[in-house]
Amino acid sequence: MRSRWLFSPAVDIAAFGGSAALSFLALAVGWQFGWLDGDKADTPDWAWIAGVLLIDVAHVWSTLFRVYLDGDEFRRRAGLYTLVPIAGLAVGVGLYSMGSLVFWRCLAYLAVFHFVRQQYGWVMLYRAKCGECDRLGRLLDSATIYLVTVYPLVHWHAHLPRRFWWFLKGDFDQIPTLAADVLEPFYWAALALYFVRSLYRRLDSGFANPGKDLVVFTTALCWYVGIVAINSDYAFLVTNVVIHGIPYLVLVYWYGWVRQRPAPSRPSSHVRTIAIFVAVVWILAFAEELLWDRLVWHERSWLFGASWPAYEWKWLLVPLLALPQLTHYVLDGFIWRRRANPGFTLVE
Repeated sequence: MRSRWLFSPAVDIAAFGGSAALSFLALAVGWQFGWLDGDKADTPDWAWIAGVLLIDVAHVWSTLFRVYLDGDEFRRRAGLYTLVPIAGLAVGVGLYSMGSLVFWRCLAYLAVFHFVRQQYGWVMLYRAKCGECDRLGRLLDSATIYLVTVYPLVHWHAHLPRRFWWFLKGDFDQIPTLAADVLEPFYWAALALYFVRSLYRRLDSGFANPGKDLVVFTTALCWYVGIVAINSDYAFLVTNVVIHGIPYLVLVYWYGWVRQRPAPSRPSSHVRTIAIFVAVVWILAFAEELLWDRLVWHERSWLFGASWPAYEWKWLLVPLLALPQLTHYVLDGFIWRRRANPGFTLVE
């Protein structure tokens, strides 16, 4: 029988459902300690280390394993993989020369696009895995996953200022509240139609795509709670990065270290390679954040040490330090497209 899961039932549920559960566990902790009422200054340092350093920045560096540490893959599209970081640095320097807010605003909107498209990508992968080819279903699935991500973002833009922001305060621009008011009914209607249709298909023909349903449900829940329902930097952090970064790390590991090579079927037998993979991306993430803090932010000397005076070099340092993120955002639009990747094995 053809599997309905991208990895395995246990791994898929752990990656998507487990990461969402972890987010809500963190929310419960934050509620107990009063962190759901504050801005960035009130978010505890351990949450930044766990969410930003060990998940968000680490998942960016995992692109190395998918592209630059895979000799066959790099040679297959060497031009693309070489050009993107070179062009990214040039564009970054150009944007920063126009002002730091211009640079961070452009990077923020590119990141938003990346976060939205990743959730859409999971839905499309599950559709392909279960052999769903109907146009009406694709339209409803696409509309639903886009609305459950875009509507919270529109609400955010329409209710500025908030106690949280993407990269820096002011990197999003205000839009009329009417935009959120108009979009909200479509948001709820799409969610209702999606799950009614999913239930009907299960009862009528026995067809089920539990992985896709799980992605839609956890995305809708975390994005709504973390952006719309709660106005808190801590809440946004724990709901935003956890369900984005953890499944992506699972995807890169599974694709590069398991699916492309002969291996036992149980992921638990790969403890050593998982440990190496995680250790490498954590070390690189720490090194990047150390440079950010010593050269640019100067916020966590207790963790990264004393600052290095380099103000006159910010025009180069900021785009250079942001280059791993930029490269990850751009390449992510190429490396998971099944038609352009003949070795893609998650969908058979």
